[in-house]
Amino acid sequence: MPELPEVETTVRGLRKKVLKRTFVDVWTDFSKMIKKPKSFNLFKKEIKGRKIEKVWRRGKNILFDISGDKTLLIHQKLSGHLLFGKWKKQNNNWQAPPGSLSNRVNSFIHLLFVFKKGQMLALSDLRKFAKVELWNSAQFLKSEQFKKLGPEPLKKDFTFKKFKQVLQNRKGRVKSVLMNQEVIVGIGNLYSDEILFYSKVHPLKRTSELKEAELKKIYLGIKKILTKAIKFQGDSFSDYRKVTGEKGGFHERVKVYRKTGQKCSRCNTAIQRIKVGGRSAHYCPKCQKL
Repeated sequence: MPELPEVETTVRGLRKKVLKRTFVDVWTDFSKMIKKPKSFNLFKKEIKGRKIEKVWRRGKNILFDISGDKTLLIHQKLSGHLLFGKWKKQNNNWQAPPGSLSNRVNSFIHLLFVFKKGQMLALSDLRKFAKVELWNSAQFLKSEQFKKLGPEPLKKDFTFKKFKQVLQNRKGRVKSVLMNQEVIVGIGNLYSDEILFYSKVHPLKRTSELKEAELKKIYLGIKKILTKAIKFQGDSFSDYRKVTGEKGGFHERVKVYRKTGQKCSRCNTAIQRIKVGGRSAHYCPKCQKL
């Protein structure tokens, strides 16, 4: 699933492509991904003619503030990614021009917004788990799903003191707690592995057992790893691609994620994989002792 660096990279790419553009049409072959309103016809009617005024991110949600005080929310979920370009319909399939957009991973088009002059914003989603909602902006900001999200880890007000506060009443394994979007937003399976490797903390360690020095190291790891991943425009181990259809570059720089059996870059011990709360965790048993 795209995590904070991938979503942030997408948002930055979209700002360059879709700001001030007006929706003239929308198409889907899988209306179930439209969660609000329930009717695709109503969704289409509501969005046509509206202009994109702002593109921003909250956690893993991509948000478009559009004219008429509406907010379009797209959560890419497991395999979704947004692409900008032009497609043509051929034999009931959308065909991209030659280049990165035509790569197979970008070919699972299930939602497509059309702008003036034929430019398009497409959602490619192999597994079709993505979620799309159209809200009244004021209602969205007051909604439970928005208010329950944890702090943004790269904001200046996310201090070490605040980090300790959000962990204070959270019990459980540190990897699972870091991935809880009500504790801190944007961190998932990949970046929790990388942050804990940087911090030399075992993923099964309980948050209540973390020492001050370990907490500080995890906090610094969050800031450093997420910032670096944004610099390299996200991780493309799986389906994620930039809005241009190209891969991000962070997958070439991971230390432990999906490296089971390979040598640790610090001590040459073989990386191991275990389950934590039903999710995979990759770690070095020598550097990250329990």
